Amino acid sequence: MNWTSLNPWVATPEIFLLCAVCAILLLDLFISDAKRGVTYVLTLLTLLVTGVLVASGVSAPAEYGYSESFLVDPLSSYAKLTMIVGVALVLVYGRSYAKARGLYRGELFTLSMFSLLGMMVMASAVNFLTLYVGLELMSLSIYAMVALNRDSVASTEAAMKYFVLGALASGMLLYGMSMLYGATGSLDVFKVAAAIQSGAANQLLVVFGLVFVVTGLGFKFGAVPFHMWVPDVYQGAPTPMTQLISTAPKVAVLVLALRVLAQGLEGFAPDWRGMLMILAVLSIALGNLTAIAQSNIKRMLGYSTISHMGFVLLGLLVANVNGYAASFFYVVSYVLMGAAGFGILMLLSRAGFEAEQINDLKGLNQRSPWFALMMLFVMFSMAGIPVFLGFFAKLSVLKELVNMHLVWLAVFAVIFSLIGAFYYLRIVKVMYFDDAESHEPLQASLDAKVVLSVNCALLLVLGLMPNQLMSVLIDAVQRSIVVAAY
Repeated sequence: MNWTSLNPWVATPEIFLLCAVCAILLLDLFISDAKRGVTYVLTLLTLLVTGVLVASGVSAPAEYGYSESFLVDPLSSYAKLTMIVGVALVLVYGRSYAKARGLYRGELFTLSMFSLLGMMVMASAVNFLTLYVGLELMSLSIYAMVALNRDSVASTEAAMKYFVLGALASGMLLYGMSMLYGATGSLDVFKVAAAIQSGAANQLLVVFGLVFVVTGLGFKFGAVPFHMWVPDVYQGAPTPMTQLISTAPKVAVLVLALRVLAQGLEGFAPDWRGMLMILAVLSIALGNLTAIAQSNIKRMLGYSTISHMGFVLLGLLVANVNGYAASFFYVVSYVLMGAAGFGILMLLSRAGFEAEQINDLKGLNQRSPWFALMMLFVMFSMAGIPVFLGFFAKLSVLKELVNMHLVWLAVFAVIFSLIGAFYYLRIVKVMYFDDAESHEPLQASLDAKVVLSVNCALLLVLGLMPNQLMSVLIDAVQRSIVVAAY
C-alpha cells in the first residue's frame, strides 16, 4: 500500500471527529458534574465542525481513499450531514431529560459521537470489512447507551435484548458477506459487481450470501419478521436513546443497503427485489395494525417506525435511481419527524415522571398551545396528511411504484397508511379534546424549545416546497449510485 492509494485525507471529517472524541473523553475526566455543560458545548462544536468539513466536499467529485475501500461521494456526504443533525438533535433535546435522571455524563456525549463515527464510516465504506467495522462501532456504542441508566430494570432488559439480537443479525450479515467473498474472490463492492456481471461469480453461493445479507439488513431496518427488538427497545431505553435509535442509524443502514444491493449485487436485483417486497408488505401491514393497540406512545412509535421502514424498502425494491432517491428522501424526512416526536415527549417528562403513555398527552393544548401545535405537525406528517413533509415522502415512493407498474403495491400501501392514520389522529384528539391531568409546566432549556420549534416547523415548510430537497437528493443519488469501478 503506497501513500497515493492510501489518500488518508479523504476521511478528514472522520479523523477530526475521532480526535475530538478522544480529547473530550480525556477532558471530561477532569470536569465536575456541575460543569458538565462544558462537555455538552464542546460536543456540539465538534458536531458543527464535522458538519462543515463534510459539507465542504458535497459538490466535489467522488474520491477514493484507503486503497479504494473508502469512498466520498454526494450520497455519503448528504447521508453524513443528516446523521450529524440527527445526533445533535438527540443531545439538544435530551439535555434536561438526562440531567433529571443522572444520565448527564461524559458517556452520553462520547458514546453518541462514537456511534456517529461508525455511521459515517458505513456511509463511505465500499469494502465489506470497512462496512462491518463501521456497523459494529455504531451498534456497540448504541447498545451501551441503551443500558446507560444502570438503575433501570427496563433499560437493562432492553439493552440485553438489543445486544443479543443485534449480535445475531451482525453475524448473519458477516456470514453473508463471507459467502459473497467466496463466490467472487473480492471484498470490494465494485469488484463483486464486476465479477457477477462477467459471470465469474459462483451464482448459487451469491444467492445464499444474498439471503443472509438481506436478513441482516432487515434486522437493522427493524423490518418484519426481524422486528422483535423494536417495540421492546423503544419502550425500555431512555427516551434520548430511543430517539437516537429511530433516526440517524436508519440513514446509515439505507446507505449500507444501497452500497451492497444497488451497487454490489445489482446483477441479482430480481432476487433481492422479491425479498424486499415481502419485508415491505409485512412491515407496513403489521406495523400499522399493531400500533393501533398500543397505549404506550414509545411502543406505538416503535411499531410506527416498522411501517415507515416498510415504505423505505418499497423505494429500494423499485431498483432505479428515482426509487433510491425516494427512499433517501423518506429517511431524511423520518429523521426530522422522529426527532421532533421524541423531543416533545422529553419536553413533557420531568424528574420522577416519564411521558410514555398516550394519556400523558391529555390536554396538552391547555398546558402549551404552541407545543400542542408542534406535536400536531409531527403526527400529521407521520400520518401523511397533505402539505406536510411526510405526505410527500410517501407520495415520492408511491409514484415510483406506479411508474414501475406495481400499482397493486401502491394501493396496498395507501390502504394501510389510511389505517395507520387512526393512531396518529388519536394523539391529536387526546391533546385537543381531553382534559389535562397535569398542569406542570414544560421543563426544558430555551435552546431545546427553540430548536424543537424550528424542527417541527420544517415539517410544514419543507412540505410546502418538497421539490427543492427531492431534486438535491435525486442529483446526489444519480451522481453516486452509478460510480464506475476504478
